[in-house]
Amino acid sequence: MKIFRSVLSLLTIVSVVLCAASCGKGSDACEYAASRNIEGREVYYVDITVKDYGTISLLLDATTAPITVHNFLSLVADGFYDGLTFHRIAPGFVIQGGDPKGNGTGGSSETITGEFALNGYDNDISHIRGVISMARSQKYDSASSQFFIMLEDNTYLDGEYAAFGYVISGMNIIDEICKDAIVEDSFGNVLAENQPVIESIVIRE
Repeated sequence: MKIFRSVLSLLTIVSVVLCAASCGKGSDACEYAASRNIEGREVYYVDITVKDYGTISLLLDATTAPITVHNFLSLVADGFYDGLTFHRIAPGFVIQGGDPKGNGTGGSSETITGEFALNGYDNDISHIRGVISMARSQKYDSASSQFFIMLEDNTYLDGEYAAFGYVISGMNIIDEICKDAIVEDSFGNVLAENQPVIESIVIRE
């Protein structure tokens, strides 16, 4: 299925510069994205709609992490994420989803190369609040469909996981989801019946 590339325009630049105003408390990634020069970069915008909560908007940086972004966009275009859940909500750390099994062990049919320093890739997106990154096993090239969004700054993850974008609006929605979450253990596991549902992820044309 065709992937739609965002056209960089004055309106796009303004939306990124002003995004901090709508990100909610501690909008680190939003402000960070606004501070980076995206002119000439390959960027995309996606909206994650969570049932009963609303829409989270993200900017994805395919110049920094092209393999990761295009894998994510391909899954989005195929409707892979629609109806899946956030199965892990770890306070002060991450909210994680995109697993068809809903328990942290599943993924899509393919794995991708990990675009981070330990794997030989230059990726300067820091794991601060609001950054989206790919989950993986101990194997560097094991990321597939599972992703996580940072709830707070945890920069020790830099160089070890493939960060690939930023929340530009909707951190308040993520905070609300986390506030309501019924978590089973210190890892942040959420029982299937309590997992927030991703109604859809769509690419903005």
